[in-house]
Amino acid sequence: MLDQKYVIENIEQVIKRLNDRQDDFSYLKQLVDLADQRKKLIAESEKLKEARNSNSKKVGELMAAKKISEADELKKLILEAKKTIESLDEKLAIVEEEIKAILDVTPNIPDESVPVGKDEDDNVEIRKWGNIRKINNVKEHWEIATNLDIIDFERGTKLSGSRFIIYKGLGARLERAIMNLMLDEHLKRGYVEVIPPILVQPQIMHGTGNLPKFAADAYYVEKDNLFLIPTAEVPVTNMYREEILQESQLPIRHCAYTPCFRQEAGSAGKDTKGIIRLHQFNKVEMVKITTQEESFNELEKMVNDAEHILQLLEIPYRVIILSTGDMGFSSSKTYDLELWMPGQDKYREVSSCSNCKDFQARRMKLRYKDNAGVIKLAHTLNGSGLAIDRVIAAILENYQNADGSVTVPTALQPYLGVDKIS
Repeated sequence: MLDQKYVIENIEQVIKRLNDRQDDFSYLKQLVDLADQRKKLIAESEKLKEARNSNSKKVGELMAAKKISEADELKKLILEAKKTIESLDEKLAIVEEEIKAILDVTPNIPDESVPVGKDEDDNVEIRKWGNIRKINNVKEHWEIATNLDIIDFERGTKLSGSRFIIYKGLGARLERAIMNLMLDEHLKRGYVEVIPPILVQPQIMHGTGNLPKFAADAYYVEKDNLFLIPTAEVPVTNMYREEILQESQLPIRHCAYTPCFRQEAGSAGKDTKGIIRLHQFNKVEMVKITTQEESFNELEKMVNDAEHILQLLEIPYRVIILSTGDMGFSSSKTYDLELWMPGQDKYREVSSCSNCKDFQARRMKLRYKDNAGVIKLAHTLNGSGLAIDRVIAAILENYQNADGSVTVPTALQPYLGVDKIS
């Protein structure tokens, strides 16, 4: 959530910067009028409360002096003031809720270092890594997985509908091996592993910006008023909500493996084959909570941590910075890692690493006391480290052999116990 005071005091500049996200944010001008209404209501209420308190004191004096009729007249005025104050408080609550409703659906302001652009075509490539292998008669991952009998697409659909799958045999073991490799490597680089709940309360989804804006993409359990998490970012970042940390505790670095759930309401017709876009998918997530001064340094380190996994697996990839028109709701700056998919002859996203600055922290009241004793909003970061299903798809396509087998990346062989899937 944006700082409403900053937005109101810099309304034109804020609208201009947000419009770079390729949407119209002129509706934010309402905040100026609402803030003015709030100011007037508060001033009127405080004036009445001051008069009420003064009259209450006089009533006591009049009663002591046995001036009963005069005291009764003042009591009537106090009662009228009470009713008016209650009415003003109700109006103030409505205005406050209108302000909150506007800010709840307003995204983060892009950092000045983010390239301005309309959509993904305006993302900027930062670097590439790895050699793209030439493969004759290249097959796509779903065909390879079906031939090797390591993913059962039909029975996954039979159980749960479209975009659900079953890993089996070496497919299930491959998923587990990748998870363990990722977690082990992140632990070596200073992350603390957690296993969070995968069902969370609405306020937890709100804290990271998933509600109310993206309710249509979420799986909701009405009976218990709980949401299935779209990513471990949601519960892990919220672990410290409504707390005041000490600067000496920061940065906090966590990693977590969880299944993730998204309805993908806006993705009809996209990636209907294979395991690129599933309703239930597996991911290792990285989360950081930092000081305001260090968040961009920690973002660069997080990107390197995600790259490290792809380099170990020897999968070609590239790093891009997202343009303003392609950024996520809560992010102020995002790098995407895209791995090479020879079957599709293009790069596909496997990780987004984002600095949300204080946008999420303000929503979840996550603060820290700096070394000078000043209480500040923390900065939060998150990144996939990595999306396991997409890594599996990339391994199947990049390591496919002419005889239909798939070579296991060297780094995974100790975890899987074999050097080839056939």
